[in-house]
Amino acid sequence: MVSNISNPTFNGGINIAIKVPLHEYEATVAFYRDTLNLPLVEEEPEGCIFQFGPSRLWVDKAPQLSRADVWLELETNDTMGAARYLKNHGVPRRDELESLPEDFDGFYVSDPAGVVHLVVGETEY
Repeated sequence: MVSNISNPTFNGGINIAIKVPLHEYEATVAFYRDTLNLPLVEEEPEGCIFQFGPSRLWVDKAPQLSRADVWLELETNDTMGAARYLKNHGVPRRDELESLPEDFDGFYVSDPAGVVHLVVGETEY
C-alpha cells in the first residue's frame, strides 16, 4: 500500500526585505520615506518598515554587505514538510545568513539566482 503524502503549499508572504549597506542606508530610507512618501510603519535601530501596498517593506541595515540585497518571504502550511520537500528538490538551506529566534517557525533558503527566501509557517504572523 502506498501512502498518500501531500506536498506542502507555498504562498508569497507579506514581507519583503532590502538588506542595505550602511553607506547607502540613509539615502535608501529617504527614497522610500521622502521621495515616494510611503507610510512609515515602524523605525528601529537596525532598520525600518514601510507599508508597500499589501506588503511590508523592511529596509534593514546590513554592515557586512557591499551592495543591497532583496529577500522575500514564503508562507507554508507545513514548515517541516517544506524543509524536506525543498531539500529533496536541491534547494539549499541558508540559515547561516541571519539568526532567527529559537522558537521561530521558519528557516532560510535561496533560489538558483541566490535570492534569499524566509520560509515561515502561516501562524508565525
